[in-house]
Amino acid sequence: MLARVRVPREAKRGEIIEIRIAIQHRMETGFRLDNFGRPIAKNVINALVCRYNGTEVFRAEMGSGIAANPYLQFHAVAEASGEFVFEWTDDAGERGSERASITVTG
Repeated sequence: MLARVRVPREAKRGEIIEIRIAIQHRMETGFRLDNFGRPIAKNVINALVCRYNGTEVFRAEMGSGIAANPYLQFHAVAEASGEFVFEWTDDAGERGSERASITVTG
């Protein structure tokens, strides 16, 4: 699974920053049928966690109502230079991850 992450490259200490992630995933709801009329198994990203320098700052638990290629946006406080690590899992057990660094000044 591919993902695009957007985290500011730099921020001032204490600044509230916007973080965005878009994950490429079909997000099968389990309600569709294939060309032979058989149900397509449900397979959605069911959990996303973001850690900032090892501390969890965001968690999302998703279900079949989420769109394909989910896009999430949230905010965090820039405390120190370091790394945001994003990890997610789908119903089939596939895992994905992405990383982004930030430099904090002041």
